[in-house]
Amino acid sequence: MEYYGSHISRLIEALNGLPGIGVKSAQRLAFHIVGMPKEQVKNLAEALVSARENVHYCRECCTLTDEELCPICRSEKRNHRQIMVVENSRDLAAYEKTGRYDGVYHVLQGAISPMLGIGPSDIRLKELMQRLQGDVEEVIIATNPSLEGETTATYISKLVKPTGIRVTRIASGVPVGGDIENIDEVTLERALMGRVEL
Repeated sequence: MEYYGSHISRLIEALNGLPGIGVKSAQRLAFHIVGMPKEQVKNLAEALVSARENVHYCRECCTLTDEELCPICRSEKRNHRQIMVVENSRDLAAYEKTGRYDGVYHVLQGAISPMLGIGPSDIRLKELMQRLQGDVEEVIIATNPSLEGETTATYISKLVKPTGIRVTRIASGVPVGGDIENIDEVTLERALMGRVEL
C-alpha cells in the first residue's frame, strides 16, 4: 500500500537500495531531501551524476579516482617499491588515516569467494602481477581477516612468492570476521607494524 504518493515512494525505494540503508533510514532521508531547498537538492543530484560519470579505476592501483592516476600513485614521496594489497578503496582510506604507511596500494575490488562465485579472475589480480614486473621489494597483504580475505591472501602469496618478492601479511590485532574499514587507527597501525612473512 502506498502512503506518500508515487514520487516519495520512488525516492524511498531508491534510497533503500543503497547498502546499509533500511526502510526507516530511507524514509528519513527521503523526507529530509524533500524538505531541503531546491538548490541543495539540485547540487546533490548533480554531484551524484557527476561522480558516476567521472569516477573510474586508477590505471595503476585500481582504486577509485577521477584522474588517470590517483594522488597516491602520482606522489613521488611514496615508496613505490612497497605495495599494500587491500580489498577495496574504503580499506585504503582506513590505512591512510593512520598516517603511518608511506608505500602505495593495490585495490583488488573484492575477494575470492567460491560461495559467491567470485574467483581469482573476478578481482584485480592480473593488474597486481603486471605491477610486480617493475621494481617492487615487498607486497603487504592486508585483506580482511575473514574466510574470503584469508583465501585471497593465501592465493596471492602463492602467486607472488615464486617472483622472489618479499610477501608479508598484516599481523593480528585485526579481529577475525571484522572489516578493515570499521577498525580504529591504533589497531590498524599495530597490525601494519606487526606484519609477518608468509
